[in-house]
Amino acid sequence: MSSNEFKISVLAGDGIGPEVMLEALRVLDSASNKYNFKLRLDHQLVGGIAIDQKSHPLPEETLNSCETSDAILFGSVGGPKWETLPPDEQPERGALLPLRKHFGLFANLRPSVCFPSLTGASPIRTDIIEGGFDVLCVRELTGGIYFGEPKSINQTTDGRIAIDTMIYNESEIDRIARVAFNAARGRSKKLTSIDKANVLRNGILWREIVENVSKDFPDVELDHLYVDNAAMQLIRRPKEFDVLLAPNLFGDILSDEMAMIAGSLGMLASASLGQSKGNGLYFGMYEPSGGSAPDIAGKGIANPCAQILSASLMLRYSLGLTDAADSIDNAVRSAIDKGYRTGDIFSSDADTKQVNTVEMSDAIIDNII
Repeated sequence: MSSNEFKISVLAGDGIGPEVMLEALRVLDSASNKYNFKLRLDHQLVGGIAIDQKSHPLPEETLNSCETSDAILFGSVGGPKWETLPPDEQPERGALLPLRKHFGLFANLRPSVCFPSLTGASPIRTDIIEGGFDVLCVRELTGGIYFGEPKSINQTTDGRIAIDTMIYNESEIDRIARVAFNAARGRSKKLTSIDKANVLRNGILWREIVENVSKDFPDVELDHLYVDNAAMQLIRRPKEFDVLLAPNLFGDILSDEMAMIAGSLGMLASASLGQSKGNGLYFGMYEPSGGSAPDIAGKGIANPCAQILSASLMLRYSLGLTDAADSIDNAVRSAIDKGYRTGDIFSSDADTKQVNTVEMSDAIIDNII
């Protein structure tokens, strides 16, 4: 392939995944024509549809495709149809978590941006979020309670007991902390680290290692919050945060809270980054933070913005196409500023126009310059 040609594994998944993925690919096609790059797309099955057609949520050919690609563009997986399967065979545990572990995707970046013109979609009081906000959550993704062993449900004489183990070692905390500090250095130079050091031994070690790493970033202001207090302060004063650094479980919860106070999960993109490829680039998997939303699948009303913004993150962090990424980000903002809204962010008391999935993407494409 030429220097401006890249192979992308496209895993659309289930529910609204294929619908919003199609729109993201349309936006990428428009950007590629304007910015002179080419994406060679390799479409593969993942999740529930892969179970139905290949008897496994992560077929071997899908994994092989990802291994030979420059990045993974992921949709959403799961739905009621597969919820009765054994836990490890369900779409999320059988596909999403193994992909993260296989590729060492240890750093999850979730930008939560509330555009000034979208503050009416937030459940937070207007006076609190007036002017909008921009917070980046950096979540550790391959350690902690989701992956720690032992993990089991056991029968005892007093009934069943469930065991999940939260484990972090120094190197895991150090590497995610450095990602967060570097991100803060490129933003407003303020980092808030989240833990539960007043209760958990994990929190004590987490705080100690983050403090040590901070010595290499004297230009970044560091503070710490317990996770319960952080959940409250994000609602009370979201505009005062810049970068949040959190362990796996806490980051999962707080980033969804951030999405809702920003207006909708349909606006929240994410990047899961692994090993550095040099020049500030990473192999990564890019996906919207929301789920497969089977209740609206096939209705043409899903918000495609999270998938489109995830594609922009892919251009930025894995392909180094910053100008194209900026253009897509600005196009999404322009479409929002001009009043285009899917149902999840629509407000009848504002000067807005409710549109469907394709119409929202059309408005974004029209603003790519």
